[in-house]
Amino acid sequence: MSRDQAEPTAGGAEAIYLGLLARGATADAFERPLLTARSQGAPPSVIAGLERAKLLALRVRSELEVRRRREAELSALFETAHDLAGLRDDLDAVLQAIVQRGRSLLGTEVAYLSLNDPAAGDTYMRVTEGSVSARFQQLRLGMGEGLGGLVAQTALPYVTDNYFEDDRFMHTSSIDTAVRDEGLVAILGVPLMLGSSVIGVLFAADRRARVFEREQIALLSSFAAHAAVAIDTANLLAETRAALTELERANEIIQDRSEVIERASDVHDRLAELVLRGGGVQDVAEAVSEVLPGAVRFMEADAAPADAVERSRAEGHAVAHNGDWVAAVSAGGELLGALVLRGRPGLDPVDQRTFERAAMVTSLLLLARRSAGEAEQRVRGELLDDLLDAPDRDPRLLRERAARLRADLDAPHVVLAARVESKNTPGTADQESADRQRLWSAASHLAATRHGLAAARDGGTVLLLPLGPGDSAAGMARRAAAQLGGAVHAQVTVGASGEVGTPVARRGAVAEAYAEARRCLDALRLLGRTGEGAAAEDFGFLGLLLADTRDVDGFIERTIGEVVAYDRRRGTDLVRTLDAYFASGMSPARTKDALLVHVNTVAQRLERIGHLLGADWQTPERTLEIQLALRLLRLSSAMTR
Repeated sequence: MSRDQAEPTAGGAEAIYLGLLARGATADAFERPLLTARSQGAPPSVIAGLERAKLLALRVRSELEVRRRREAELSALFETAHDLAGLRDDLDAVLQAIVQRGRSLLGTEVAYLSLNDPAAGDTYMRVTEGSVSARFQQLRLGMGEGLGGLVAQTALPYVTDNYFEDDRFMHTSSIDTAVRDEGLVAILGVPLMLGSSVIGVLFAADRRARVFEREQIALLSSFAAHAAVAIDTANLLAETRAALTELERANEIIQDRSEVIERASDVHDRLAELVLRGGGVQDVAEAVSEVLPGAVRFMEADAAPADAVERSRAEGHAVAHNGDWVAAVSAGGELLGALVLRGRPGLDPVDQRTFERAAMVTSLLLLARRSAGEAEQRVRGELLDDLLDAPDRDPRLLRERAARLRADLDAPHVVLAARVESKNTPGTADQESADRQRLWSAASHLAATRHGLAAARDGGTVLLLPLGPGDSAAGMARRAAAQLGGAVHAQVTVGASGEVGTPVARRGAVAEAYAEARRCLDALRLLGRTGEGAAAEDFGFLGLLLADTRDVDGFIERTIGEVVAYDRRRGTDLVRTLDAYFASGMSPARTKDALLVHVNTVAQRLERIGHLLGADWQTPERTLEIQLALRLLRLSSAMTR
């Protein structure tokens, strides 16, 4: 009997599954300890322990697989950037590496790359990987034919899960015969862009129907961008050699060109190093500034000159703008910002392309950072989901998971329930989904900066944030409503719970606090106070119903505490005067009879009460709260006698 099949004990369940994780066992192997234990008649407690350990181990295994895949994708992008920086003449080797990595990371059976032939007016297969058909490898097709022709015409990625049943593009007998000969069914094609022109298409394909995910399309597009850069660089080197051969002033041109190319090579080497060591956007700007005379800085999309950015984005090149140069930083059609080079009214073509490639590297770094950030957001959300939905989780394990995210579950926290409000006119389901996605993204960023947690829930977002010195639940709710509303450019309503005492990971604590925060959120919306933030203490006597703590003393203090304190300090009788005033129907004349004092005395006391409670103390809403507070004060006093 193997060690995985030995009868486990409840205490050894974790060790068994840790061993499986350490060995990288398959998913099926995680069922064997349970099957063995059941077949050997193990006690229910042992079976339950194994079941819990199995679920946790499978979750960890899944997370490790996701991380390994992300690391493999980023590693491939970095290796491709490094190959490009070291490119001299071997264009075929770089293109072959791009196709191989694209096939490997997308897990397809075939990957290939085609290039346009302007002289012949058609396109031809340049590199293939995994192909078995000679007819397919030698395929040439006219412009506008097949799926590749559709990609070349629109300059957009296209994907089909069943090539022969897809009528969006022109089928021809020669193309269909070659595709059928290769046995391809599902095909993804992304354009190779040089400026605003399509020079070819990069494909990934399977011999079975499959759906390509958005991340896979973005990844293949990144490889296509590298392939276009490699082709452009090779063409640039060829143009330089031809110019040196043809021009009479060869020595001057060689010297001038060598300086420019050396500068470009220096930039490429620096950028490749930045990518490999995980540098940031500012590092790219500093590296380019050191090599290209002038000051380079990255600007957010909404801060950059809009007209110049749009021209750069449309043309695919850096553009001159008021004595500066602007290069759009974009990926997959999304504008991420712009690089701006100041102090250089004119740029050598090589310097211009170097500047443009710096913008492309910036987009890769931003995408990598976003990918890492989204992974952390998911981990934070999963931990908060467990705190809300899994009361039987081991608090020690929850605290350890939180510590890895720099969150301290042994500190006081508050739970916030946030919801983005629709515009005056109802939006479509897609618009509402986009609003909720933006709210979750903004809440996740806020939680990360505050060492808290955030998760999407119930059509909105829930946050678990630590209470800092001087913080209050109501104050945090108001600040969160303002910050999240500014981030999503819409009204965001936020309800807060009372303080979640330590330890936060104790059974049901976060779920109870979230229920209170939801009640406050619903109350704000019912009262027409959308776009605000509040806790139970902000609702007066209604807060007694909303809060789980039922803080009667706190309600009395907030409502008539000033009057009670005044009587205690001065020996006056303002509380009794208030009681008599309300009991007499708010009539000063009847009040003076009940108190056996002069009506002027009643008027003076009411004036003093107004100074203590505020000018609006006799409005219907306030009088209701004050009378409730007086009654609770009498009950409290009677119970303490």
